[in-house]
Amino acid sequence: MTITRRQLIAGTGAALVANGALVGPLRAASHSGAAADGSADAWAELRAGLAKAQLTPAEYPATEVWAYNGTAPGPTLRIKRGALLRQRLVNGLPEATSIHWHGLRLPNAMDGVPGLTQEAVGPGESFDYEFTVPDAGTFWYHTHNRSWEQMARGLYGPLIIDEETPPDVDRDLILTLDDWRLDQTTAAIAGGFDGLHDQAHGGRIGNLVTVNGQFDHRQPVRGGERLRLRLINTANARIFNLGLQGLEGWVVALDGQPLEKPEPAAEVFRLAPAQRIDLIVDVTAEPGEEAYLVGLERDGGFALATFEAGSEAAQARRPAPEALAPNDLPAPDLKGAREVPMLLEGGAMRGLAKAEYLGREMSGRELAEQGQVWALNGVAGMPAAPFAGVGRGETLRIPMRNDTMFPHAMHLHGHHFRQEHEDGTLGPWRDTILVDPDQVVTIVFAADNPGRWLFHCHMLGHQVAGMKTRIEVAS
Repeated sequence: MTITRRQLIAGTGAALVANGALVGPLRAASHSGAAADGSADAWAELRAGLAKAQLTPAEYPATEVWAYNGTAPGPTLRIKRGALLRQRLVNGLPEATSIHWHGLRLPNAMDGVPGLTQEAVGPGESFDYEFTVPDAGTFWYHTHNRSWEQMARGLYGPLIIDEETPPDVDRDLILTLDDWRLDQTTAAIAGGFDGLHDQAHGGRIGNLVTVNGQFDHRQPVRGGERLRLRLINTANARIFNLGLQGLEGWVVALDGQPLEKPEPAAEVFRLAPAQRIDLIVDVTAEPGEEAYLVGLERDGGFALATFEAGSEAAQARRPAPEALAPNDLPAPDLKGAREVPMLLEGGAMRGLAKAEYLGREMSGRELAEQGQVWALNGVAGMPAAPFAGVGRGETLRIPMRNDTMFPHAMHLHGHHFRQEHEDGTLGPWRDTILVDPDQVVTIVFAADNPGRWLFHCHMLGHQVAGMKTRIEVAS
């Protein structure tokens, strides 16, 4: 069905803002630029602190956010594959924080997980992150201390690692998707970050969706142009169902890792929290018309991003793009893999009869009193022993069975994995995979990166309420 501009606007108001309180004329908010120059020894400083952002229409007050270098999202960090990334985190917040470099295969000490790979960075303190980036692709960085609150306040940003030879496109565009839960009158970020109701259900879902910190994100293009769209879902819990209108193209990478062959973009595609998708699309909208990245909800579609095709047309349509150059990822040894099953359980409507927490078995009621409502293999929260201890280079196979009423975006730090299908074929490389209710998803990977690696649900309320563990890889 063709979605008209009027329907798109109506859909936006209905789907994004409860009671229509924030519907009105829109003003584009400013967005940050590059903070790293792509040279071999690029250095940048990221200052976490309080800032103001005009997330809502102009007639509403600006929203106080927590931001890197004064912008939400934070500055785009851009660097070449194989270069040395140096970032100093300076904490100007009223509480401790850290930075996790999401999707990167990096030294364990640089992974940014307080209590596992480093100590949290206290107010007024700083921490230096320094590592070589091995993979080209679309990645991102975000806080990993009280992340269910600090990310909801704005502490994240894009991280782009460029290929030696980029694809032939006219524009390379980053689209950072998020949702915010705001007070309907003051536009202030709503509290309740530790609310057990959200954590036991789908997580903290916002009432305002933004792209690059803008309610009404617009991008001028020309008809016939070829665009690379880098989509990053930074929301706490929202799964985006997406479509294209006036744009036709291909999926070329998932979670930063190139597909072996570009695949035509589906009519509807899902993007779970923390996942990324790289598209190469052609603008098929006629000059003077608009094209859209469409968000799809139960009550219809709405424009997440609008591409305004100017009066001048670009060159004639080009053939399908070639595959991006692959990153050098270790292939799993399927025959020699060690299998460690994972059971996801708990949450509203099914609950936990009992689970282990802090070294002792507790009833479901006791667990809820401790803010724990989810478990992995019968353990809520970080276990005393790792979920799996593996030798360096060993292949691990993890069948994950979701025995809950909610989907879970399972993210593994420090590695990428592939889904192993029932017929033995392997899916594309990922670092975050969605496991739907009553589904079994099996992943395999070669554990070649030594250290203690967090493995958790990236519906962040689920993580804090019990759904996290770790994998330890021997040196």
